[in-house]
Amino acid sequence: MGCLKATRLALSYARTLSLCKTSAGVGNMSSGYLRRSLSSCSRLQSSMSAWVIDQYGTNGVLSFTEEYTTPSVHFDSEVLIQIHAASLNPLDISMRGGYGATILKLRRDPLSLVKQGSSEFPIVLGRDLSGVVVDCGSGVTHFKPGDEVWAAIPPWKQGSLAEFVTLTEHEVSHKPRSLSHTEAASIPYVAATALSALVNAAGLCRDNCNDKRVLIIGGSGGVGTFSIQLLKAWGAHVTVTCSHNAEGLVRGLGADEVVDYTAGDVEGRLNLMNKFDVVLDNVGGNTEQWAVGLLKPWSGAKFVTLVSPFLMNTDSMGLLDGAMRSGLTFHDKATQNILCNGVFYRWAFYAPDGPALDQITELVDAGKILPVVEARFSFSHVPQAFLKVEQGHARGKTVVMLVEEVEHAHGDTPETPKEVGQHRKVKSL
Repeated sequence: MGCLKATRLALSYARTLSLCKTSAGVGNMSSGYLRRSLSSCSRLQSSMSAWVIDQYGTNGVLSFTEEYTTPSVHFDSEVLIQIHAASLNPLDISMRGGYGATILKLRRDPLSLVKQGSSEFPIVLGRDLSGVVVDCGSGVTHFKPGDEVWAAIPPWKQGSLAEFVTLTEHEVSHKPRSLSHTEAASIPYVAATALSALVNAAGLCRDNCNDKRVLIIGGSGGVGTFSIQLLKAWGAHVTVTCSHNAEGLVRGLGADEVVDYTAGDVEGRLNLMNKFDVVLDNVGGNTEQWAVGLLKPWSGAKFVTLVSPFLMNTDSMGLLDGAMRSGLTFHDKATQNILCNGVFYRWAFYAPDGPALDQITELVDAGKILPVVEARFSFSHVPQAFLKVEQGHARGKTVVMLVEEVEHAHGDTPETPKEVGQHRKVKSL
């Protein structure tokens, strides 16, 4: 269904590109003419296949359409990408139900505050993608049509459960050459989230992790499995909580110690270990009530949670009241923890970053980070993929394949890994 149409569109772009290259050899065609030709092709293909929601709710609100408007390049910094594979995250389940709707609607359209009856629908979900660039704005310098790329899409933009998407070049990175599109699509969102938590909130990087002890609470999901590998690549000692069934997975990814939360008294067993420098909480609930006590007091240790009440507060209380309540909550908890326990309390949020993904590409192609794909679904089975993620107890990522591909075994890197990020200023991880 969607796969066949995506293939036809890709062939159409390929034919246009081929004609442009041939003409360039004869008549020295300019890159500007090439961009205009590709944009013309995009306009001819005015609709595409996509999974959309027209209201918030359960899985029944997902709707397939072949008449969704194909995006095109409108700004100099944009790239148009044909999506080959996408993956789902718990965030997609939450957004399907309306989580973050107040903030995200405002971010999509700042005038929605004063507009009467304005609607954010239809919405395309999906934050991860791996695909191929088919068009570039005149100001794009790091990508060209034909480049294989991956990206984490900001939550206020239309997502990856569609055949094409438009992003700025700063939100995009060259895909690791050692991975197929299906494998690559499993990483960008969890990488962006983990980097936000571990680098921005916890202050960790490859240069300061050798003597660090890190506890990951809920380590078998997408963010957890990525964080284990990143921290081990940086030399940290990693302890993970997960179920007994996931112990083999997290140990295989490098976890030094594993605590089975289904066996009871997790806090007691963790208290028998040496204190930690960082706790990364992927679970939420009452975790922080006991996990803060596992940190080294008065040593700069940090508790970082990915489960904050900010979006829930703005959804239930409105923008101003929700933001004020969240600010007071954070202030109270941060003050209490630094005064009573001598530890820093932090909230972390998903933050897409193309240049940061460049460095993850290098780690993947060096064999330091592996994709962890638990389940794969065709584009026609997106509702089933949502149900799989909604069940919880993930052992990696659930991937949706928009374009069929012959996958190579991981580790069989074709040619020499391409150096990426060398022309972009990137922050040290």
